[in-house]
Amino acid sequence: MKNSISVFISCLILCVSCKTTKQINKAIQPKEVVEVIVDKNTADSIRKVNEIFTQFKKNNIDFKTFSAKIKVESTGSKGKNPDITAVVKIVKDSAIWISLSASIINVEVFRVFITKDSVVLVNKQEKEVQYRSLDYLQEVTEIPFDYITLQDLIIGNPIFIGDTIQSYREVNDKILMSTLNRFFKNLFTITLDSKLMVHSKMDDVDILRNRTADITYDDYELMNGLFFSKSRQISVSEKTKLDVNLIFKQYEFNKELSITFNVPKNYIRK
Repeated sequence: MKNSISVFISCLILCVSCKTTKQINKAIQPKEVVEVIVDKNTADSIRKVNEIFTQFKKNNIDFKTFSAKIKVESTGSKGKNPDITAVVKIVKDSAIWISLSASIINVEVFRVFITKDSVVLVNKQEKEVQYRSLDYLQEVTEIPFDYITLQDLIIGNPIFIGDTIQSYREVNDKILMSTLNRFFKNLFTITLDSKLMVHSKMDDVDILRNRTADITYDDYELMNGLFFSKSRQISVSEKTKLDVNLIFKQYEFNKELSITFNVPKNYIRK
C-alpha cells in the first residue's frame, strides 16, 4: 500500500480502457461500417459539427458537492496491486478529501486533502504527514494538470479537450472527434444520440515523451438529471504501463456536505 496514493492519483489523472487496442478498434470499427465524413470546409458541415460539440459539452456535470465510495483495481509492471477502497468527498472548486483503505483488511492507510494550491498526505500506518504544493501531484503522475482537471476526472467530466475540432466522423451510432490543446491530442468517442463520452484516447503532443492514455466510461446512470459513469477502465503508458478499474459503489451529488481534515499532533512531518 505504500504506493497506493500514487496509483490512485495516477488513475484519476489519466485513465484508459482495460480493453486491448484490438478490442477498442473492433468496437469502433465493426466489419460493416456506416460512416459519414463531414466536410469541414462547408458552412453547413461546420455548423453541424459545432452544434454537436456544444451539445456534448452541455453534458458536463455541474454540481455543488459530491461524495462516493470507489473500488480501485490496478495492475502495474510488477503485476496486480492490492485492491483499494477510496472514499471521496468534494466541495466544488474548494476541496477534495480522499480516504484510502486496503480492501482486504478494511483498514485506512492514507488520507489526502487537496485544495487549489496544496496537498496534505497522511500516512496512518507510519504516523507521518506531508505538506506539499499542488505541483506534487504533477510530480507523482508526470501529468500536467490543475485542481479543476482532477475534480473533473473524479466527477467523470472529459479532460484535456481542446476548443477546436480537428476531425469529425460518424461511425454507426458513434461520433469520433479529435481536438488539440497544448498538452494532448485527444481522439474521443461519444454516442450519437445522447452525446455522452464513451472513450478518450490521448497522445502527448511532445513525441519524445511517447505518453499515451485512454479513458473508457461505462455503465452510465441517470440520476436527478445527471448522467454519471459508474465504471471507468484505465491504462496509462509511457515508460511503464498502469491498468486501473474504477468502480463506483456509491455516489451522491449536491447533498449537504462538510469537510474537516485534522492531523494528530504526534504525527511526524516529512
